[in-house]
Amino acid sequence: MGGFHLALWQFLATSSLIFGAWYLWWRWTASLNWSAAWFSVPLLIAETAAFLGLILFTINIWSIRDPKRGALPEIFSDTVTDQDKIDRPIAVDVFFTTYNEDVELVRLGLRDARRFEYPHPIDLRVHVLDDGRRPEMQQVAAEEGANYITRSDNVGYKAGNLRNAMEVTSGDFVVICDADTRPFPNLLTETLGYFRDPKVAWVQTPQWFWDIPPGVPLAAWLERRAGRPGRWLGNGLQHILGPMRIGEDPFANDAQMFYDVILRRRNRVNASFCCGAASVHRREAIMEASIRAWALEVDEARRDQGRAIRRVTKEKALSDELVSAAAMTSVQDTDFTPFKLHVSEDIYTSIILHEDRERGWKSVLHPVVVSRMKSPSDLLSWTVQRFKYAGGTLDILRNDNPILRRGLTFGQKLMYGSTFYSYLSALWNVVFIIAPVVFLLTGIAPVATYSLEFFLHIVPFLLLNELAQLVGLWGTDTMKGRRWHIAMFPLNLSALWAVARGRRISFPVTPKDRTSGRFLRLARWQIVLSLATLVGLVVGWLAYLAGTPGYSLGAIIANTVWGLNNVLSMLPIIRAAVWQPDPVHELPIMERFRNEPA
Repeated sequence: MGGFHLALWQFLATSSLIFGAWYLWWRWTASLNWSAAWFSVPLLIAETAAFLGLILFTINIWSIRDPKRGALPEIFSDTVTDQDKIDRPIAVDVFFTTYNEDVELVRLGLRDARRFEYPHPIDLRVHVLDDGRRPEMQQVAAEEGANYITRSDNVGYKAGNLRNAMEVTSGDFVVICDADTRPFPNLLTETLGYFRDPKVAWVQTPQWFWDIPPGVPLAAWLERRAGRPGRWLGNGLQHILGPMRIGEDPFANDAQMFYDVILRRRNRVNASFCCGAASVHRREAIMEASIRAWALEVDEARRDQGRAIRRVTKEKALSDELVSAAAMTSVQDTDFTPFKLHVSEDIYTSIILHEDRERGWKSVLHPVVVSRMKSPSDLLSWTVQRFKYAGGTLDILRNDNPILRRGLTFGQKLMYGSTFYSYLSALWNVVFIIAPVVFLLTGIAPVATYSLEFFLHIVPFLLLNELAQLVGLWGTDTMKGRRWHIAMFPLNLSALWAVARGRRISFPVTPKDRTSGRFLRLARWQIVLSLATLVGLVVGWLAYLAGTPGYSLGAIIANTVWGLNNVLSMLPIIRAAVWQPDPVHELPIMERFRNEPA
C-alpha cells in the first residue's frame, strides 16, 4: 500500500467513523421509537455493538509495517545472542500431525518436505506424528525416509501430539504441518531469515487451499453470454469493484482477507498469532514460555489450595509443612506442556509467548504463501472446522481472558480483543436479520420515523464505509467475507451458548475427504429466515400499496434494501449445502496428482 493509497484509506476510514458516531448520537438522542421500545432499543444496542466492532477492525487494518527479514542464517549462532560461536548447521524438525487421514495424502507432504531448498548446510529431520498408531502410516514414513513418532494415548489431541514430539526431538526450529499440508521448496528460505533476530519466536505463513474451485473471471463469464459488450462490462465492473469471479470457492475458504490483511497488519504491534499449520517455531521460545506458564500455574494452584485449606481449618496462617505440602501437590497436579492442551492450542501458545515481557518474544506474519493444503469440501466438514475455531476462541475468552493478563501490551490486548469480539457478533447479527422481517410483517418501526433526517444521517456513513473498505482492502473480495460473517450466526451462537454453559469444546479432526450428500439441515435457519424475509417483502409492499398506516415509502424502501441484503447474505451458505464438486474432486488423492510436475 503506497503513501497516497494509505493516506486515502485512513482519511475515508476516519470520515466513516466520524459520520458513524454522528449517526449513532442521533439514534440515541432523537430516533428511538418508545412506543415499541422492546424492538427499538435492542436494535440500537446491536447497531452500537457493531459500530464498536468497526472501530476495532479499523484500528486492526490501519497500516502495514512488516518486520525486517535478515539474510538467511548460515549456522546456528546466527540465530542466537550467545557470544560463543556455535559453528554447526541449523537443525530443523518438520512435524506432520495425523490421526486418521489418508496415508497417501501424508506421503505427498513428506515428499515435498524432502525437496526443501537452502543455500547452506542444514540438518533437516522430517517426522510423522501419528495419533492413529497405524502400521500403514509407519510403513509410508519408512518408505519416504521420515521418522515415525506415536504414543500410547491421545491426551490433548493435536496439542498433546505436538508435545510428545517435542519431548523426543531436538531441532532448533520446528515446522508444523497438518496431514494435508503440501509445503513448497522455498518454505525455509522464505522464513528462516527472520530468526536472525533472536527475539523472533515464530513465523506464520498464509494458508492457501489448492482444491478450491478457481471460478471464472467476471469478464470472461459475461463474454460467454453477451460477447464483446459483456467483456467490456465485466472489465469495467472489476476496475471499480476489484477482481470478481463466478463459481469460485463455495465455502469461503479463501483465507486471503485473514492472512493478507487482518493478521499481517497486526505485525506493527507484534500481535500476529500462530494459526498452526505452515508455521515455523523457535524451540527455545516454546520451551521457555512453557516453563514460565507452568510456574505461574503452579503458583496459582498453590494459592488456591492454601485458601481451600484455610477454609477447612479456619486457620488464618498455614504452617510451613502445610505450605510445602500444597506446593508439592500443585507441582504434581499441574501439567507441563510446550503446547497448551486446548482445542485452540495455536492461539493459546501465542498468548503465552506474547505476554513474556522479560524475553520480549516477537511474532511475524510472513505475507508469502509457501504451502498449500486441502479445504473443507462439504458443509459438514466446514461446520466442524468453524465450530472448533469459534468455540475454542470463545473458551479462551471465558476462562483465560488475555485482555486481563498482565504481560501483554495495550496493542496486543486490543488485537486479541478484536478477535474475540468478532465471535460475539452473532448476538447483534441475528437482530439485524430479524429486524426487517418484524417491520415488514407488522408495520412496527424500530425508529421514530423513516424521514429525510434518517437518510441524511445513515447514508453518508454507509457510503463512506463502503468507500473506505474498497480502498483499504483493494484486491480482496470483502463482500463474500461480510456475507458469510452474517450467515454464520447460528454456528457462532451455538458455540457461544456451549461455552457459556461451561461445555468442553472437543478436538474434532476436520475431515479431509468429502462427505457425500446434501446438508440442508445445516442451513435450516438461513433458509427459514430467507423465506420469512421474502414473505415479509410481499406483505410489506402490499400493505404499502393499500395505504396501511406505518408503511411509509421511506420505511418500505429502507427495509426492502435491508431485507434483500440479508437474503443475499444467506444464499452462499444455502448454496454450499447443496454444492456438488466436479468429478475430478472425487478422484483418489494420488490419482489427482498423477500428472503433477516433480
